Amino acid sequence: MRIAVAASPQVAIPTIEALVNSSHELIRIISQPDRPAGRGKVMTPTPVSQWALENDLELLRPSTTEEIAEAVEGLDCVVTIGYGVLLPENILSIPTRGFLNLHFSLLPRWRGAAPVQRAIEAGDSLTGVTVFQLDAGMDTGPIYTVHRYALDADITSDELLIELGEVGVGAVIEALDLVEKGVRPEPQDSNGATRALKLSRQEAHIDWNHEAETVSAKIRAFTSNPGAWSNFRGSVIKISSPKMSDFILAPGELSFTDKKLFIGTATTALEIGLITSAGKSPIEASSWANGARLVDGERCE
Repeated sequence: MRIAVAASPQVAIPTIEALVNSSHELIRIISQPDRPAGRGKVMTPTPVSQWALENDLELLRPSTTEEIAEAVEGLDCVVTIGYGVLLPENILSIPTRGFLNLHFSLLPRWRGAAPVQRAIEAGDSLTGVTVFQLDAGMDTGPIYTVHRYALDADITSDELLIELGEVGVGAVIEALDLVEKGVRPEPQDSNGATRALKLSRQEAHIDWNHEAETVSAKIRAFTSNPGAWSNFRGSVIKISSPKMSDFILAPGELSFTDKKLFIGTATTALEIGLITSAGKSPIEASSWANGARLVDGERCE
């Protein structure tokens, strides 16, 4: 089939690479327009745009629905992966076989913008990817393929996205083969559907009064965007790479013991792996604690 991929994030690249070498003809890549980024607000392409430019693939970066419609004309199917644009029905009907979407959860669980982060935050032990046919709803279309993935207890959202990006390769190839054979997708059951709402910086604020498992899940879910954070000495620090411990401290209390940094929760303390101060790069928590010269009883809030 003549296909295109509409995608923006890094996690889409393994699937694109596989499609280049597949039996299908990858006609073009569609991605969002360049955006200003960094302190200098330099116009920056999406990771998928950058990859397409480096690999000499046809790249379109439409900024209007009319331009998107032109970009998908003459195609059999379009695969979307974190494209970041809600496509109207009149565009979904342009390719002869419609649009497929690679979604990073086991639908109908975690429909929405942040399925990977919400799965970790909720303490799910199983997730995966779903390839479904796009319709007018929010991740409600009929399903072609589902590939499952068991979560490690200490996995972060950054790590899980990488893993699911690889899992998604086989799911997309399998789904395209089904489309080509004329196999109809299975209607999606909405029983048990949950919403994976977009992350906000405010909800990434750590509440140390929760149990250690809950706090750890929050920190790992919000790594590294927007980043789980707390206040220390009036400044914001971002906290990542937590580990469970048997150490007991009051909620939010810090202790630098045996060259390890611990912060208390409502149950046991968490051993912290990395700290990021405002405007700086992440450093080992032990190095941060050495520089901070902690005083007994100091807390994160």
